[in-house]
Amino acid sequence: MDKHIPYPRTTPPPRRSRLLVEAERRWEYRGVTEISDDIVARVEGGVGLITLNRPKAINSLNQSMVDALRALLTRWEHDDDVRAVVLSGAGDRGLCAGGDVVVIYHSARADGVEALRFWRDEYLLDGQIGRFGKPLVAMMDGIVMGGGVGVSAHAGVRVVTDTSTIAMPEVGIGFVPDVGGTYLLARAPGNTGLHAALTGAPFTGADAIAMGFADHYVPHGQLDALTRSIVADGVDAALARHCVEPPPSELAAQRSWIDPCFAGDTVADIIARLRSYQGDGAEAARNAADLIATRSPVAVSVALAAVRRAAGLTTLEEALVQDYRDASASVRSHDLVEGIRAQIIDKDRNPKWSPATLADVTSADVEAYFAPVDDDLSF
Repeated sequence: MDKHIPYPRTTPPPRRSRLLVEAERRWEYRGVTEISDDIVARVEGGVGLITLNRPKAINSLNQSMVDALRALLTRWEHDDDVRAVVLSGAGDRGLCAGGDVVVIYHSARADGVEALRFWRDEYLLDGQIGRFGKPLVAMMDGIVMGGGVGVSAHAGVRVVTDTSTIAMPEVGIGFVPDVGGTYLLARAPGNTGLHAALTGAPFTGADAIAMGFADHYVPHGQLDALTRSIVADGVDAALARHCVEPPPSELAAQRSWIDPCFAGDTVADIIARLRSYQGDGAEAARNAADLIATRSPVAVSVALAAVRRAAGLTTLEEALVQDYRDASASVRSHDLVEGIRAQIIDKDRNPKWSPATLADVTSADVEAYFAPVDDDLSF
């Protein structure tokens, strides 16, 4: 199977913050088995095994997890006794459901500092994963959304299963696709990436391979055996033994209406094309239009611009710089707080977006999300 597009390396390496240095020191002096509350890691047979360990929260990322992952990967990349790394999630629900949006909500309601620190360090981690110099196998099993995509879909070896449910659902909470997801979405065949970005709808493991989010398909029941085989025989031999041909991608099969409809200049144009489409897939097209219409008008407008701009970027790092600018604007917005409130906090599923309609979103509103910020990311 074709490998995903390699990420060009950039120099010099990213500056290490004081917090990252402290995290490295905390992990450095532990033994072969290294355990924190939310990360379990050990080296077995020359393979670093990392488990995201918040199963009750579908392993949603928090600041301490991001710090620990950055420290571990920094250490293991330069450790000759570690030849590969495997990332998986605890429990049976999925690898990672994203970032901890409740923390983001409370931070955005205050001064936004904690949210911005998290996003900054998370995006630095995503870039580190994209540049990692050894095989990094991401087990994209079960739910893999938002930040979960960031820690897996930029890895060198990306494994999906028959239970994989992958999404970039940010527009549903008044946010925009981030964690370098725009880099992948912009490179998906046709306009399937825009479909995923603007609807926020989940897609399967087979879809993920077709879209360039994953490389290999392994039955869910064989994941433990795959990990054991990686330890015993190496990554390539293990993949050869356990990978199977993925089923056809249902999303790719719908490009006959996705590609022309999502070619519209604006989100309003796209919705109009979806609702007027008369060919095969007309019902699915109308359903996509109805779904986009429930999303934050400013978020879907920025998401459209972000994915299209990412198509002209040459590295993952450039996309992450753009993502951080978008996040910096989002944390000051009405819709991020309102979207999380409606979906997660109060669960009334009735957000009051502002601007309330696509017609009320101006070009200046969108451009503000792409303005440089004082603490622009630097790699």
